[in-house]
Amino acid sequence: MRAGILVRLSLAGGRTDTLRTLLTGASAALATATLLAAATVASIRGGEWVIDGDGNSTMAPGVEQYTSPLLQEAGLRPGVVLALLLLTLPVLALAGQCGRLGAPARDRRLAAIRLAGATPGQAVLIAVAETVVSSLLGSLAGLGVYLGIRRLLHDPGPDGTLPLPTDVLPSPVLMAMTVAVVPVLAGAIGVLLMRGVVMTPFGVVRHERKRGPRPWPGAAVLVGIGLVNLALWIEDRFDVPDTAVGVSLLSGVVLVMAGVVLGTGWISHTAGRLLHRFGRGPTTLLAGRRMTADPWNGSRTMSALLGAAVIGGIAAGYHAYFQTQARAENRLNTMMGYPQPPAEMSEFYVGAVRLVLLAVGVGVAVSAAGMLVALAESIMARRRTFAALTAAGTPGRTLAGSLLWQTVTPLIPAFVLAVGSGLLLTRSVYSEVSVGGGAVETCAGPGDCVRTVDPVVIIGVPVPWEQLALLSGGGLLAVLLVAGVGALVLRGSVAAEEIRVA
Repeated sequence: MRAGILVRLSLAGGRTDTLRTLLTGASAALATATLLAAATVASIRGGEWVIDGDGNSTMAPGVEQYTSPLLQEAGLRPGVVLALLLLTLPVLALAGQCGRLGAPARDRRLAAIRLAGATPGQAVLIAVAETVVSSLLGSLAGLGVYLGIRRLLHDPGPDGTLPLPTDVLPSPVLMAMTVAVVPVLAGAIGVLLMRGVVMTPFGVVRHERKRGPRPWPGAAVLVGIGLVNLALWIEDRFDVPDTAVGVSLLSGVVLVMAGVVLGTGWISHTAGRLLHRFGRGPTTLLAGRRMTADPWNGSRTMSALLGAAVIGGIAAGYHAYFQTQARAENRLNTMMGYPQPPAEMSEFYVGAVRLVLLAVGVGVAVSAAGMLVALAESIMARRRTFAALTAAGTPGRTLAGSLLWQTVTPLIPAFVLAVGSGLLLTRSVYSEVSVGGGAVETCAGPGDCVRTVDPVVIIGVPVPWEQLALLSGGGLLAVLLVAGVGALVLRGSVAAEEIRVA
């Protein structure tokens, strides 16, 4: 099949297919812009602490124009890059959810293409190309947005200072690799998802296992937490490159996210069995049977939201740690008779983590949008079933209540698992703060030396209940709003005419 024909077929379709292309492209654009921002920070040179001949530490030149220490110090920039990469993960999950929009209509179109003479491999190639082309167009748009915002925000002060690294541009090779990341990931995931799909001229057949999900994804959460702890332990004791540590930390977080998202299938299946066993009334019985019939619906629907919850748990843990460190430094200053504060660096880190928490809030909103897309797609895919139930006499409020139960029931334990896993990532490493303990030896003469040891302040890091409550409450509120909108979509999908829809 020629490339031109493949592109034309991948962009063909009706309004739903156009909407899917636009939403997938918008998600890819947002992810690409964030990745390019991370590449920009990684491209900054200078800011290393160098010890001169007199033993004094001086900062290497090249970063004096930046107003933020996060950009000036070379040791802090990898943390900024890692935070931006983590914030990209929920957006990538949103792109994956948008790619499922209009699946029934796409299945019928692919069946028609098979009926016209296309081979099964060509039909799969067209299905994968739909996501790849829309992601590529979105990535190119994200590149344009990045360049435009970079030019718009480049406004040096009177002394030449810059709040953002708008004077730095990643190398062309790095920019090309960054733009290609999202389409390549989209294509790889598309091929992976199509392994169990057989396309025939009569429709699309998906081979599904009858056995229920198993709780093995919990092992991925434990392995991810162990990998993060191992990376930080090695960094403290050995001289290893920052890149290796960053890759290990990112891999650990990705493992935790994957374990939480995949574990939602087992949570949904177990909750559905409990609802079906102990539920009273048609609402809970319908929800329980649906959750056991399709336990992976929760993983598909809530993947972006759960990813944002993991990052929120990590940020909440770091926020509590830096607040505790500032309190310990102030207590040490009081014990040693120093004026109060300064704990400037700790307060600076607290402010930086607050920005991350704000970004997590935005990520939850983006994830809720992705959840709405997935929920609407799930309703449209089952509109014949809903219409048949309505025609048989099932009240609309029963169907809406069933939809609410099957949305919220797996979410609560999955969200608790996501936030708890993110918090455990930080608390397993930073459970307490210890400052002080330094020693100074002063000598008035030979043999007349006095060694002074500073006091030690040890404070345990508390559990950030306030941040966790805000994060959990915000996530639950977003899901309830999505379920409410889903009920409105459901009202338009129960007409008797929908029974005749193929």
